[in-house]
Formats: sequence, C-alpha cells, structure tokens
Amino acid sequence: MKTLLSLVALAALLGAMQVQAQPKGAAVGAEVEALVTVVGIDKEKRIVSFRGPRGNVVDMQVPPEAPNFDAVKKGSVFKVKYAEALAVSITRGGAPAKGSEQNVTVGKKGANPGGVATRTAFVSGRVEAIDMKNRFISVRGPERTVALEVGSDVKLEELQVGDRITVAYTQALALEMVPQAKPAAKKKAEKKA
Repeated sequence: MKTLLSLVALAALLGAMQVQAQPKGAAVGAEVEALVTVVGIDKEKRIVSFRGPRGNVVDMQVPPEAPNFDAVKKGSVFKVKYAEALAVSITRGGAPAKGSEQNVTVGKKGANPGGVATRTAFVSGRVEAIDMKNRFISVRGPERTVALEVGSDVKLEELQVGDRITVAYTQALALEMVPQAKPAAKKKAEKKA
C-alpha cells in the first residue's frame, strides 16, 4: 500500500512531461521525467520529502529493504521517471472488483540510492467510452471511473460501450539519485591570504 501511495504521490509531484526511456520490465504508457530535490527527511519514520519542478512538496515512504537510505541527505537531487497506466489485458465478464500486485527493486548496498517500483492493478467494471483512434478506454469500476491508454496488443475493436470487463493495467516509478558535484578545492594560496 505504501508503494502505491508513493506512485500516486510522485505522479502528482511531476506533472505531465514526456520522456523517451522507461523502467525495465514494465509495459507502460506515457512517461514523465523530472529532477526532484530532498527538502526533508524523517529517519525514524523513513519518510523523504521531495520538492518537484513546480515547487510542490510530496512525502514518500522509503521501504525498510532500501539499503542506501542513510546516503540520502537534505538537498540530494533525484531523477524520477513515472510511467502512466497502460491497459495490458482486457477480459470479458466479472463482477465489479479491484486488486493489485506490486514489485519493488531497490539499489544494492553501497550503490547510488534509488530503485524501481511497478504495480499491476486489476479493475472490473463497465465500459463507459472507447476512443479507437487514440486507443483509450474508460471503465467505471466499483469506486471510480478510470481512463486508460490501451496497449497495441489488446484487441480494442472487440469491445463495445456497456460491456462488463476486467482490465489489468501497469504503472511504474524509477528513482535514481543524481551525483552531486563536490565543491572545488580551495587553492593553497587562498588559504594563506
């Protein structure tokens, strides 16, 4: 659940900017990439506060299995990639339901702090709208309506508004700390002056 909150929080932090690369192992839609700065750290609760490119601040829970948490300092800059949801499979039938599977990979001990989180969510509901040209579908689930880009391998033309379906969609988030330039060494002459 905390990973899901992190995905949602960082998506809100970043806004909408297109990028070219995607986290490995994830089928994803449009992506957002930005540099975010650490503005606060609660070491006990393992919460890092990031300021995004538009000035908004978001808290992120760092999982206990992240071995390089101690290397994160106030002022650290992270490159963040967030991949928006992409419907990867659609099946007919099913009562309104929801669920998800998550996978978190953290950096190795001593490596640059960062990691990748992917989530595959499942929602059952009724098709509200279909956009064949742009490959989007709107599904009314048990709690809300979701609009999703549909992957090229999904047969969208076989669906109609009103069909009851179950959709699996993925989201991905990758964080990597950007190495900071070390302050230039002062010359001996400056020290003597």
